[in-house]
This record gives sequence, C-alpha cells and structure tokens, in this order.
Amino acid sequence: MGPMHGFGLARRIEQATGNLIQLNQGSIYPALIRLQHRRWIATKWGTSENGRRAKFYSLTNKGKEELEKEIQSWERATALVSRFLQDLS
Repeated sequence: MGPMHGFGLARRIEQATGNLIQLNQGSIYPALIRLQHRRWIATKWGTSENGRRAKFYSLTNKGKEELEKEIQSWERATALVSRFLQDLS
C-alpha cells in the first residue's frame, strides 16, 4: 500500500474489512506509536491529499519480517481451529 497517514490508514482498514472494524484516533494512534517504538514502522512528515501537514507511516524491514511471522502464526492457529471444528462434524 505504501506510506499512509494515520487517518488514511484507519479508513483503509475499515474499507478492507467492509466496515466491520471501526477505528478512531484513540485506538489507531497509540497502536502506531507502539509500532514505531518497536521499529516496525518508520515515520516521515509530508502533506496529505487535502494539503495538511501529516505524519506518514510505512513498514520497515523489521516490520515486514514481523508481519510475515504474524501471518504464519495466524495461519497455523486458524488451521488448528479448522481441524478441530472438522473433527466435531
């Protein structure tokens, strides 16, 4: 997706989930700060599409590695749950 500012990122997550997840400033910005402290994302000041100064966030190499680990962990967990549910039927 490339670098995005916080508001745009929140809207993109909502769009990608069919609005099943609603994010507000009280949840998205503390999460971004935690990711920045872990060095999983980098920040850079820029101008948003409406001409306002905004901080843009992008994944670092370390963040990409962590994302891949999390994807693999999620896939293992969902496979286990799926196997368990299939055994029930």
